Amino acid sequence: MKKSKILSQFVCQSCGNSSPRWLGKCPGCGDWNTYVEEQQEKRKTTSKSGPLSEPIPITEIKGGNEDRIPTGNTELDRVLGGGFVPGSVILVGGDPGIGKSTLALQMLNNISTTSGKGNSNLLYVTGEESPEQVKIRAERTGVARDSVYVLSATSVENIIKEIGSLSPALAVIDSIQTMYTDELASAPGSVGQIRECTAKLMQHAKSKGPAVFLIGHVTKEGAIAGPKVLEHLVDTVLYFEGGKDHPFRILRAVKNRFGSTNEIGVFEMTDGGLKEVRNPSEIFLSERPEGASGSVVTPSIEGTRPILVEIQALVSPCGFGMPRRTTIGLDNNRVSLLLAVLEKRAGLQILGQDVFMNVAGGVKIEEPAIDLAITMALVSSFLNKPVDPGVVVFGEIGLAGEIRGVSQIEMRLNEAEKLGFNKCVIPKINLDRVGSYDNAITLVGVDSVESAIEEFF
Repeated sequence: MKKSKILSQFVCQSCGNSSPRWLGKCPGCGDWNTYVEEQQEKRKTTSKSGPLSEPIPITEIKGGNEDRIPTGNTELDRVLGGGFVPGSVILVGGDPGIGKSTLALQMLNNISTTSGKGNSNLLYVTGEESPEQVKIRAERTGVARDSVYVLSATSVENIIKEIGSLSPALAVIDSIQTMYTDELASAPGSVGQIRECTAKLMQHAKSKGPAVFLIGHVTKEGAIAGPKVLEHLVDTVLYFEGGKDHPFRILRAVKNRFGSTNEIGVFEMTDGGLKEVRNPSEIFLSERPEGASGSVVTPSIEGTRPILVEIQALVSPCGFGMPRRTTIGLDNNRVSLLLAVLEKRAGLQILGQDVFMNVAGGVKIEEPAIDLAITMALVSSFLNKPVDPGVVVFGEIGLAGEIRGVSQIEMRLNEAEKLGFNKCVIPKINLDRVGSYDNAITLVGVDSVESAIEEFF
């Protein structure tokens, strides 16, 4: 019997680009020292083709209704768009120890409790732990359902075989980096193995119906480890954010074929597992200091949810020749831009100061509607004058110092009023558009950075 030929090539572990020889810098993504030698088995090509599919009018296609199965977790359902769709593939990534496996186990427990659709069996496949270790976490988080099955395996062929025999409504793969296929000779976790294993699981999910929940590791840059094509293969990509030394976790959707993107769910890590945070605005503002300068509250829209967050700023004299710029939860380049606007348009000598900024609660905010809040926090700390604790601020700032309008005004104002704020400083153009807003909150419109500073200080 003729042996199959083994081919060796070097593959970039960041983007999947291949080369017949080792390269120091990847020409595809530009990363250094990412090429690893992989062996692949050359398979003989045959003329046999797969099943043929004839084109049919879209109006004659049967099905198409999203028969979602709720997870039993309100925050997770919000991020997924109402639950998971049978046959879909969901990828969730996050730092080690942040709670991905805990979230998956609790989700299986809630689904087996609340779901009455189809097969009630659920499968948890672990490639990193033994069943006994999974049992310890399950007891700690209260997972004790007979319909939740645990399988310790790393061969994707064996996993697909077990999924076919058990026919679960949902299968969790923890983690995709530990899986391998016999068709490739490379080690588990390599670009080729991750891509092939994901493709096989996706093909089985689309043809047989069970949803697949993949858990993936992230690189030191925060991206999901493996080729970028991995995120294009799956239907939904979720990122689990938050520091291990902080109790709050943010689950963010960056891709969702069955719902809106940029939706977030908020959780709190406790000794008994993850707990939902139904009112994150109240939690994020619960420890806000009174009478401290550099603290401003702003309403941010995350997906379909308004969240009130506290922007903190600390401006202090520079002790060295180069001023420091440190930001947590904010875009550092955006903060530098706003500092230049304050220096040029408002006449504040602030560029030579050390600047430290933070979003309380560990949230990351990127929308430009928080520009005015960032600016007022900087001015408050620079002048050492606190902002009225009953005021919320939002608005986008241009390079000329003008304050531009933002969207979804009513949602922001309703959230601020619900938490007891009595005054809101907004762009003047939004004030003209809102007009007849007759609720208990007072609206003040500003059209420039100078007028905003005069209003506050």
